[in-house]
Amino acid sequence: MSHEQINQHLSNWTERESTAEAMIPLIGRLYRKNNVVTSVYGRAIINQSVIDIIRAHRFVRQVEDSELSVHDTLPVLEAMDKLELGQAHVDIGKLAVKFKHEGDGRSLEDFLKEEIGPVVGQYRAESERNANGDTKDVVLYGFGRIGRLLARILIEKAGGGSNLRLRAIVVRQGGAENDLEKRASLLRRDSVHGPFNGSITVDEENSALIANGNFIKVIYSSGPDKVDYTDYGIKNATIIDNTGIWRDEEGLGLHLKSKGASRVILTAPGKGNIKNIVYGINNDTITEDDRILSAASCTTNAITPVLKAIHDEFTIVDGHVETVHSYTNDQNLIDNYHKGSRRGRSAPLNMVITETGAAKAVSKALPELKGKLSGNAIRVPTPNVSMAILNLNLERDVTVESANEYLREMALHSELQKQIDFVNSPEVVSTDFVGSRHAGVVDAQATIANGKRLILYVWYDNEFGYSAQVIRCVNQMAGVTYPIFPKRSREWAQALAD
Repeated sequence: MSHEQINQHLSNWTERESTAEAMIPLIGRLYRKNNVVTSVYGRAIINQSVIDIIRAHRFVRQVEDSELSVHDTLPVLEAMDKLELGQAHVDIGKLAVKFKHEGDGRSLEDFLKEEIGPVVGQYRAESERNANGDTKDVVLYGFGRIGRLLARILIEKAGGGSNLRLRAIVVRQGGAENDLEKRASLLRRDSVHGPFNGSITVDEENSALIANGNFIKVIYSSGPDKVDYTDYGIKNATIIDNTGIWRDEEGLGLHLKSKGASRVILTAPGKGNIKNIVYGINNDTITEDDRILSAASCTTNAITPVLKAIHDEFTIVDGHVETVHSYTNDQNLIDNYHKGSRRGRSAPLNMVITETGAAKAVSKALPELKGKLSGNAIRVPTPNVSMAILNLNLERDVTVESANEYLREMALHSELQKQIDFVNSPEVVSTDFVGSRHAGVVDAQATIANGKRLILYVWYDNEFGYSAQVIRCVNQMAGVTYPIFPKRSREWAQALAD
């Protein structure tokens, strides 16, 4: 290779860096001014570095068999910035690819006016949105692993004028004099998910944490019915109970006895007649009258979307779900008494066979699979990211290629694109999925098919991916929903694949 060719590689890279740098202020302005959330094939680009933005574009090679350049998406952002958009989720990567194939000689501006027409010219200032009561109060009851990740997501989204506003966390008094500082430290630093993206200060006088400008009251309480939220200016709040202590209607109903609380969602499977919601699957059953809901479990959220997709296309006769799950706080660090079988043995040192209710719980969200699935679990010595192995018998023959192509399409172009992700690399391992906001990620390289038998491997960040699903449920409960663009037909996507 000549010296000129070597220099050309570096020149191309610096040019891409320069283009990505030009995208950052546009991404930020659309987010903070218009509350428009932009992405590239489902990969977030808000508050990302130049390298992260380029990496998001490179990911497209795995799913579209062609590269996407920042030179393709920058013009999309520039045109969107001039259209006075209302609140929306817009995938600029998919719009850029669609414009290449369906532009038909139109200008980019005319193309966008058609593709995202419903939000063009619909801009409302944040002050106007707040004056109209669009902002919805949220309270985290409990501040453990899931609670702190929910806080991170809510704080992150508030930067764009999100309608959900984290107003308070409710905890028991820890007993330490520096209780607030300890809780702030746990939010600030995380051994799995890394440092908090921003600034956190402690306001001892007002018993609050201030995170990226968000004033979050810390309320100490001995029970869910013992808080008057109106004392803190909180009203009609959605309470997210992430303690796991109360899981039936009677226990969770205690929250509604506190003034200022209007709805409750549980971050664990609910008992009795409580609706267990897997967002993307049965969230259409949420009504204005619902006051208590469950977001089911991390595993149920991970497997149900994939199972629905397969059942819709191939029809599942029966099957078995085996989850290889990271250890949780319920287990012991060293051998000690535990009421559950085997769970008393040291979590960091053992693989532990245990039960899971996820297979049966699928039927609550997907009744057509009732009685068709069995399930079991193995807890393994990793702190986060789990895997579900779906061993399915189908009504008709399937091949690895047909199953993977179908699931790739579902991950990119269907209504389940926020729930199902797709990866086609022979080198990925569990830590590569830390921070994934999808409910589950299909590992295409691991797919096995033989006649009517299909075996799928689905990765999931059992902490962060699940937390993202919870927030999606909360948005709907609070009446906050954003249109998603582009809306691409399955027929068009198949034509592109062909």
